[in-house]
Amino acid sequence: MNEFKTYHPIVNFTYFVFVIGFGCFLMHPVCLCISVACGFAYSVMLKGKKAIRTNLLYMLPILILTALINPLFNHEGPTILMYLPSGNPLTAESIVYGLCAATMIASVICHFSCYNEVMTSDKFIYLFGKVIPALSLIFSMTLRFVPKFVSQFKVVTNAQRCMGRDVSSGKRIKSAKNGLNVLSVMTTWSLENAIETADSMKSRGYGNPGRTTFSIFKFDKRDKKTLVCILIFGIYTFAGNLMGGMYFRFFPSIQSAEISLWSISVFASYLFLCICPIVIEIREVRKWKALEQKI
Repeated sequence: MNEFKTYHPIVNFTYFVFVIGFGCFLMHPVCLCISVACGFAYSVMLKGKKAIRTNLLYMLPILILTALINPLFNHEGPTILMYLPSGNPLTAESIVYGLCAATMIASVICHFSCYNEVMTSDKFIYLFGKVIPALSLIFSMTLRFVPKFVSQFKVVTNAQRCMGRDVSSGKRIKSAKNGLNVLSVMTTWSLENAIETADSMKSRGYGNPGRTTFSIFKFDKRDKKTLVCILIFGIYTFAGNLMGGMYFRFFPSIQSAEISLWSISVFASYLFLCICPIVIEIREVRKWKALEQKI
């Protein structure tokens, strides 16, 4: 289930620019809850049940560590709960800030995992290949490198295990030697892969002036409607934040903007922005079920 991936690259990229950008800078607890909930839900839609385990594996340690570590170093705030053995105060403001910072990091990680699934390298090169050809190629290769490296690492590790050179077995010296062999193989593979990619792109005339490109992407009415909705919600949220509708501070004391119909509309706009791909996926599932019932 990945209907949003079939949309035009400019639609996908605009959505993630807004969502990831807001996720990094909007620290209001309501915004953080919206961001992390929508990011988690969409990642589960894209990757299935496996995403639940993966997200929790990364998100829970981040939430716990940040929430525990921040109050140990940050002692600002007038609401003192207790005093640590070092004599420094433990404040409610520092705990709330630690939880919000951890939620922000977790939400950004979720949205970036969705970005890697939706915004493939060919989409990124399609958008920026003519404007910044070298940088777009490097960025695309960087995004692809991590999943390819992990996949190749599993292949090399399994091959070494079949040859009796398992890293996790044997004495420490032998295990270290086997580990160095795997590291040497992976380093060589990485360098060869980078050289082959560069030579391949150069032979195809990538970046040369006047070079024509083939593209399968077409901007249709569906893309236009979705892009307009994303822009309206994104710009309204941005304007509302500039006007103080999402104002929230932690220090010296916790204070937020007053709740009004206008501030609620700003939060609603941010919610509609974040759930755009989720709504698209749900609508597509309903269409398929309706078609199946007609058969």
